[in-house]
Amino acid sequence: MLNYFLQTENIDNLIVPDSVQKARFEQAVKELANLDVKVIWQDMMEWIIWTGIKVCISLVIFYVGRWILTRLINIVDAFLTRRNIDASLHSFGKTATKVIGYIVIFIVIFNVLGFESSSVLAVFASMGLAVGMALSGTLQNFAGGILILVLRPYRIGDYIEAQGVSGTVVDIRLFTTMIHTADKKTIYIPNNSISTSIINNFSTSKTRRCSWKVSVSYGDNYDEIRTAMLDIITRDGRALTDPAPYVRIDALADSAVVIEARAWVNNADFWGLYDDVTEAFYKELPKHGANFPFPQLDVHLTKE
Repeated sequence: MLNYFLQTENIDNLIVPDSVQKARFEQAVKELANLDVKVIWQDMMEWIIWTGIKVCISLVIFYVGRWILTRLINIVDAFLTRRNIDASLHSFGKTATKVIGYIVIFIVIFNVLGFESSSVLAVFASMGLAVGMALSGTLQNFAGGILILVLRPYRIGDYIEAQGVSGTVVDIRLFTTMIHTADKKTIYIPNNSISTSIINNFSTSKTRRCSWKVSVSYGDNYDEIRTAMLDIITRDGRALTDPAPYVRIDALADSAVVIEARAWVNNADFWGLYDDVTEAFYKELPKHGANFPFPQLDVHLTKE
């Protein structure tokens, strides 16, 4: 079997006699000795100068391209502003224009440096495939951002609750949604997570319903307390008259009567009405015979 392989053409080409190797070595030494140093130096200088020129041209293209891209982004910004495009699409469109613009600039620079466009695109494609496999979650976030912009479950400026976080949407980016909470914390939620979760958008409706639950003691004058609660809500002036405010007994608990009050209000006045009426209930209801009970435990001791 070994003799069979040694007789093949490929193996014969690999096994070179010593005489042939010596002849090739002598020929290589002669060619090296006959090299013209001036020609080599001239070729090297030409290559250095030409490469330097291409690098300079590439830098010019980069800075000019970046200047043009900045102007293009401003034009896109002005166009979207004139068209009254939604702020979410506005931000996304500017970011997408910037990313695509830089990709085009770098492709042009690679062409100037001598790389073929097909080779550059092939490298980008292979890198994109590798990065896509490694960062599948990031691509899912990008797809989630597209879904948010298309379906619009919320927009910039909306007050939402999602992923256990509530706050005002400040920006919708390629991969994340930025939210400012009531205490001015900045939270970034991945678009993939928020696009597939339950979203409570408080800003889509023009009106909201305020609800209060007040516990009073058994035996308190319910009718007087109910009238006082209605008077406090209507006196504030922010509650809507249609539907009218509503006060009824919600539950007969173990140690208290739970009275619930409801009132509809414009979305912007929700927290103002809620806070002011809550404070007024605490201050004024005791004047109308309301006693606010609290949990108590009676312990009876017996002597044996």
